[in-house]
Amino acid sequence: MDIPPRYNPKDVEGKWFEFWNKKGYFSAEASTDKKPYCIVIPPPNVTGILHMGHALNNTIQDALIRYKKMKGLETLWVPGTDHAGIATQNVVERELSKKGKTRHGLGRDKFIKKVWEWTEKNGGVIIEQLKKLGCSCDWKRERFTLDAGYSKAVNEVFISLYNEKLIYRGSYIINWCPRCQTALSDEEAPHKEIQGNLYYIKYPLKDSKEYVVVATTRPETMFGDTALAINPKDKRFKHLIGNYAILPIVGRELEIIADDIIDPEFGTGVVKVTPFHDVCDFDIGNRHKLKGIFCINPDGTMNENATENYKGIDRFEARESLIEDLRERKLLEKIEPHTHSIGHCYRCHTIIEPYFSEQWFVRMKPLAIGALEVAEKGKIKFYPKRWLGIYINWMKNIRDWCISRQIWWGHRIPAWYCRKCHQRYLEKRKTKELRLPLEISDKETGIIHVGTEKPSICPNCKSKDIIQDSDVLDTWFSSWLWPFAVFNWPLASQQSTVHSPQKKDLEYFYPTSCLVTASEIIFFWVARMIMAGLKFMGDIPFSDVYIHGTVRDTKGRKMSKSMGNAIDPLTIIDKYGADALRFSLISSPGEDLYLSEKRIEFGRNFANKLWNASRFILMNLENDKLRNFSSKDLEKLLADSNSYSAESWIIGELNQLIEDVDELFALYRFNDIVNRLYDFFWHKFCDWYIEIAKIDIQDKITQNVLFIVLKAILKILHPFIPFITEEIWQKLPIKKEDSILMSPWPKANKKLINPKKKEQFENIIKPIKEVRNFRKNHNISASVAIGQIFIEIPGSTLTTIIKSYSNHIKKLAKVDEIIIHKVSSAAILKTRITPKGLFDFDKERVRLNKQLEKISSELIKVNGRLSNKKFLTQAPKAIIEQTEKKQEEFKLQIKGLEKSLEELD
Repeated sequence: MDIPPRYNPKDVEGKWFEFWNKKGYFSAEASTDKKPYCIVIPPPNVTGILHMGHALNNTIQDALIRYKKMKGLETLWVPGTDHAGIATQNVVERELSKKGKTRHGLGRDKFIKKVWEWTEKNGGVIIEQLKKLGCSCDWKRERFTLDAGYSKAVNEVFISLYNEKLIYRGSYIINWCPRCQTALSDEEAPHKEIQGNLYYIKYPLKDSKEYVVVATTRPETMFGDTALAINPKDKRFKHLIGNYAILPIVGRELEIIADDIIDPEFGTGVVKVTPFHDVCDFDIGNRHKLKGIFCINPDGTMNENATENYKGIDRFEARESLIEDLRERKLLEKIEPHTHSIGHCYRCHTIIEPYFSEQWFVRMKPLAIGALEVAEKGKIKFYPKRWLGIYINWMKNIRDWCISRQIWWGHRIPAWYCRKCHQRYLEKRKTKELRLPLEISDKETGIIHVGTEKPSICPNCKSKDIIQDSDVLDTWFSSWLWPFAVFNWPLASQQSTVHSPQKKDLEYFYPTSCLVTASEIIFFWVARMIMAGLKFMGDIPFSDVYIHGTVRDTKGRKMSKSMGNAIDPLTIIDKYGADALRFSLISSPGEDLYLSEKRIEFGRNFANKLWNASRFILMNLENDKLRNFSSKDLEKLLADSNSYSAESWIIGELNQLIEDVDELFALYRFNDIVNRLYDFFWHKFCDWYIEIAKIDIQDKITQNVLFIVLKAILKILHPFIPFITEEIWQKLPIKKEDSILMSPWPKANKKLINPKKKEQFENIIKPIKEVRNFRKNHNISASVAIGQIFIEIPGSTLTTIIKSYSNHIKKLAKVDEIIIHKVSSAAILKTRITPKGLFDFDKERVRLNKQLEKISSELIKVNGRLSNKKFLTQAPKAIIEQTEKKQEEFKLQIKGLEKSLEELD
């Protein structure tokens, strides 16, 4: 058979992807004969390009789909992309700025047209990259979260929730990004610790020469202060409750109030209350019916309430100038370093501004009840299990979801205003000070209709000047519908005929089977999909949630372009092949992956090993000797034969592997699966069975066992390394299916798993291992033959078996003579090696003692590091694990050296 001596993925991968896709092997149809297995892809941003997180996530999904297809299920993997509101708008705005243009200069309609043009030109990049990875999605079903059908689903949900009073318009403190000029949900404003300062400012007391000192991290917001607050139990300041302080620079009177939430240990125990620019202060303001004052504009500059001196200045520049001003007025007592946690925009990383704003919200607590119940009752299972507790805790403390965004690209909110009534409302809100309303009535704001059709006239003032809300919905508001909206809900659910393909798809594939995702979007997406599924479909969207780890560099840092530590998966695919990347990613131990190019070489080396072993087998198989052995044939053939101990052992190990892999797939323990496969193929099959088979290569049984094991291992490896397994499969002399993907998954036969046969084989290779270890320990070349070894064998049966394999032992251990001594059956097999003439005993003893001394010294150093509390608490997890690994290696080396010294006595 003509098989190239070297495997070249570039010759193979594109060819087989095209073959699978054209043959329709990725397609799925609603069927009554098969059980469905469905995954919906976490839709990557339309702006995205493939990164290592995508590569890991989609390799896992592809492995599940291929595995379940080979198990006989009707598998569907739905692909698609997310319109990614803020991210996509930012990209197009940057393109415009290069030409000296802005979105406001273009106007809304022309800008949106530009975004669509960009999306149609560039939006398919990541889809093509996923194909390079080998993703077996049903590509004809590709969806986009802003396509026409999907938009109908989004509008339907908004209108439905609004009519049920689960969507409302209200004024709250929200996360505001001054760079993106939009509101963000709590999940979109992750907190990061930063080193800042605590500024101690003197607030004079009214009609007194005394003052109180207030500590704050954000002095620039003092222009929005409407009160000072203390804890009512704080005896130091109890006498001040009900009195007034004077706001420095401005001169406004501030009432001193008491509130239980104030921490007497923070700063001086007296805090400023700025209801429109702080979450906690907003709650205090509500409890005490305070007014609020804006002092910062939406773009992050100070407004007129910050006095003419600071108006128009950036908030952080204003902070520095204000501190100097206070210092000159002798109103600054001191500045202390202070580490605190601040929200940042998840897109542009700008420090967010807590901002009192009128937005649209979803009332989440009613929706969370069912989503909490299905998790607590185990209807939805999380893997690993620890994520269940995190999910439950978040659900129990859920807050209303701010869903409006002040951008143009996205699903425009289907709410309609009377311009005249709305203008009247806006005029009222222009006053400098406002009470703190939470929910706002439609009549008050001028909303006259929520729906897709524009009303013709205002029912209140009869004006015909009707406008649509200018905000768009949070991107996640469309994404939370993904598991059923991809099946053309609500249209599919509304169709009356049972024969409608859309209705059949929705009923057959929903609920989906499994969601594979990263931990950072559990709350953004996973939790919300569960709520939406229960609310609109009456059922959970998936039964299993697998949360995979984060891809990090070898120092434990998350990979990112901004840090300069990212490895480009496309570069890796071009250099090593997609299979090498997939195998390396999925075989990494632990939850998080510590990736380097060297780790990719591990996958490349495995692919090469598979190619070389397969090439050897296929080039030595003789078609006339091959039989289509069934499991029962093998069982009968190998049951009582002592002549085929090696064959019995490898077949038993293969069946144990199949059983283990099925169990591990059910538990989503992918790295354990791949590492079991690696151990079986490399160490058991190649290192032992193939080496033994080379001696008996003309034997008919040996040829059939080689073929059986190769065929099975290709199938079990296929979900993880699909391209090379397909290439080898196509070269098999006997096969029924056109593609390995369409071949049935192997079934374990427990009767072929024989512990006794396993023990027999381990005794056959034991002398070989001991001779090889002896060579390694004493630096004896593999080319130098060892004259004589003595093997003490317990029992007649084992003696017969060892004798039948004595030729194999001689060749594999490179031994001239084996002398066998039969001993009591209660004893264990022992090998004694005659080292006479192989080396100088005295020199060897000196060498081994020097090595022992050196490694013992290294072990002392490692032990010292691992007993150092500072190292254990401050070093990255990856470094600690590497050090622990070194410790174990040194211990094993010491044990081996001590044994080698004993062999010289």
